Amino acid sequence: MKQVEIHLKKRDSDIIVRAIKAFEPIDWIQFDIEQADRKMIRVLTHDGRCQLLIDAVSEALEDCRDWRVTMIPVEASLPEPRELEKDEAASNLRVLREELLDDVVKDATLTRDFLILSGLSTIVAAIGLNSDGVAAVIGAMVIAPLLGPILGFALGAGLGNMGLIRQSGGTLAAGLGVALLVAFLISFALPLNLESEELMARTQVRLDSVALALAAGGAAALSMAQGKSAVLVGVMVAAALLPPGAAFGLFMGSQEWTLAARSGMLLFLNIVCLLVSALAVFRLKGIRPRGWVDQQNATRAFWINVSLSGALLVALMVLIVVLDLGEKVTLGD
Repeated sequence: MKQVEIHLKKRDSDIIVRAIKAFEPIDWIQFDIEQADRKMIRVLTHDGRCQLLIDAVSEALEDCRDWRVTMIPVEASLPEPRELEKDEAASNLRVLREELLDDVVKDATLTRDFLILSGLSTIVAAIGLNSDGVAAVIGAMVIAPLLGPILGFALGAGLGNMGLIRQSGGTLAAGLGVALLVAFLISFALPLNLESEELMARTQVRLDSVALALAAGGAAALSMAQGKSAVLVGVMVAAALLPPGAAFGLFMGSQEWTLAARSGMLLFLNIVCLLVSALAVFRLKGIRPRGWVDQQNATRAFWINVSLSGALLVALMVLIVVLDLGEKVTLGD
């Protein structure tokens, strides 16, 4: 359940009361507050109906001034409210669009801490890859902050929000740029260990890499859409991006151009897969803008992004099969 608080002017309260009654909430109350000519309406409603209520209230107040809607999660309520129908209960898993957007924007913002974490996680990953240390590679994926910009880009594409797309794309580019630069510099301090299984595994571009990245992106988007913690799926996303990115930087610094091309292709393939699956999940969960015009723009943006990403994905998969990039690279290659 959620508690929705609506602060507004008294003269605008009647239209909101009508909208609230139409959605049959669990409970609601309105009362005057200390501020002159102001009212507050408090509504208790199921999660499954909260988004519809918020959209209706926002639309009703679109031409009004000095209003604010606040959503507060409710842990429990007595007596227990009636259960929703099955179709409504299914939507109960969906987080509010506004909550999701707020979380994603916060995680997709380029900050100094984001750049520092990207650099530190790359140091751990590069050393782990070069020394064939599985534990170090896993530890690097835990601290890598790459989930936010990936989901931000996918959500921006799903909502047709060009500002969010640019912000997330810039953050992702900056994070990967720092990672590649750090790995490149490390290659001058550490002799490249071509005997490392972990390192050479990032030169194999196989079709199961596609499955891994698709699953990671889909799981991350689904966790966010359900309002659940995305920490573990953040590790999955980092698994698809950080090790091949670190390997690419190491190979570039060591002038191993063929190996660098393979790991770079794996990195690019994983980025495309993550975006495609996250974008599809957001669309299937019905996370769209409120207005009809915005929905049409979002639909257009969705199909453009899906078409471009899908074409890239197919082209990359054809290259994997034709060039036989899934074969293990030996020192004699």
